[in-house]
Amino acid sequence: MTEAPPPARPDPARTVTGADRIITLLRQDPTRWQALRLVAALDLPQGCIGAGFLRNLVWDHLHGRPSDCRDADIDVLFHAPDNADPAYDAGIAAKLRARAPDLRWSVRNQARMHLRNGDAPYPSVEDAMRFWPETATAVAARRSGDACALIAPFGLADLYGLILHPTSVAPRKRAVFHARIEAKGWRARWPRVRVVDAHAPE
Repeated sequence: MTEAPPPARPDPARTVTGADRIITLLRQDPTRWQALRLVAALDLPQGCIGAGFLRNLVWDHLHGRPSDCRDADIDVLFHAPDNADPAYDAGIAAKLRARAPDLRWSVRNQARMHLRNGDAPYPSVEDAMRFWPETATAVAARRSGDACALIAPFGLADLYGLILHPTSVAPRKRAVFHARIEAKGWRARWPRVRVVDAHAPE
């Protein structure tokens, strides 16, 4: 008799608990919750905030330490193919700085970021996030009124598991992944973080 395969591990990004834990942390952080409101007010196409804005929040929480988003860039993402001029991003960043000058706003139209990364055009913010260097960073939040939703193309398992895992096996992409780990000092800030790269040289 053929043995049945083991049940698939639940993806925290697809469960109420996984997403709600992060959204609760966002609601409990006045600065982050306000930043999401300011971005929502601009009504950008697929507008959201991602990367360290969420990763740092979760990893600080899992290490039992306070989290302050003012110590890093606030990565605002949107997707507008008809407004691919970097000057458009700069104008949005200027509006956000006028409303919250204490935050380090970084605005990037994901419809043009494939040019910098050497990829085919990204059809959406979520697709662009699939090409980011590590899975745990590829998480974003979008606020609408008092509601909040997450974008997590790789799920939340690596984020909650304190795992740095490359999104690609391509040597060029993995080189960027490892360079970021060395440059960012993540393992010094979060000692429980593990690097998992099955294709790393032995």
